[in-house]
Amino acid sequence: MPFISKDWRSPGEAWVKTDEGWEKKKVLENSKMIKSKNTDDESGMEKEGTLQPHCQITIKCTKEIAGFNELDEVVKRLDFRNAVKDVRRFNYICALLDLLIGQQMTALSGCAQKALLAMLEEVACHVAKSHHNPRSFRKLLAKLRALSSAEKSAYWGAPLGSQLLWDQHSIKINKIFKLAAQMQICEKDYQPHLLQLPEECIREIILRLSDHRDLQASSQTCDTMANIVSEQRVWRELTKFHFTNQQIQMALDKDNFHGDWKTLFNSLKRTYGLTEELQYAEMLSLCKYCRCLFWRSLGHPCIADQSPEFRERLQKAGGPMPPSPVPPSAFLKFFSL
Repeated sequence: MPFISKDWRSPGEAWVKTDEGWEKKKVLENSKMIKSKNTDDESGMEKEGTLQPHCQITIKCTKEIAGFNELDEVVKRLDFRNAVKDVRRFNYICALLDLLIGQQMTALSGCAQKALLAMLEEVACHVAKSHHNPRSFRKLLAKLRALSSAEKSAYWGAPLGSQLLWDQHSIKINKIFKLAAQMQICEKDYQPHLLQLPEECIREIILRLSDHRDLQASSQTCDTMANIVSEQRVWRELTKFHFTNQQIQMALDKDNFHGDWKTLFNSLKRTYGLTEELQYAEMLSLCKYCRCLFWRSLGHPCIADQSPEFRERLQKAGGPMPPSPVPPSAFLKFFSL
């Protein structure tokens, strides 16, 4: 039954037509505020107060709240496009795009598809400009090529979705491919170069890598890196970073350990997998009181901070509970995908 008036059942949303299609007015206004804030920051004219991108979501549907979360709205409210430029959030955004770009993307709404391609275009522009994290972008590019080929597959002689929508997607995809073709990773004229540093300094850099794939790639560059990566200390520290002492001790007791920490790391990885939360410098968090998603470093306007009475009740109950980390796989569970 269509809504004939604004009542407790109606969302009461106002929509505005833009060049990219119809947008919710409140989401559009929020995006303009964030864009204005970022422009002021870049020009050195930051306004008073800190804008905190956040988005309240529906955790559980009830009779009173028969709601759902719209992926494109949440992405815009959390300012994902500008988050690409933050080195702490880049890997998180790429991991999310990696889960979505592919066959699953054809099942998303048109607005969500446009939002994701806009994020991917932002990733392409950022990598082409900064020359940082090209490996993550190439992985996304391979999935995008597969998606572009799948788009040409026909059901009853036409691609999934409207022809106009996919024509717009094709223009965006071709633009991303063009950026990728023009991208050249050139060696910066920095002094000294990495391999000119003392071996002790190179070792300290290697010890701060949290991804085993980066260690393996580093070992293939030169003999010096290969010798450092083969040291037991490097794999021991990586093992302690990803696994608890209890897990390590259980593996030591179970396996006949001969001092090979690389073998032990691979064994633990097969058994427990890698802790997803430890792979990102910055993650989304979920407030247990406001039901808001927010970036951990930026915070959000929480009821626990704004209401003295609520804060007092929390103190009597044992203090406020920390927000829950939300890795990319958990983030997608908030949507009907």
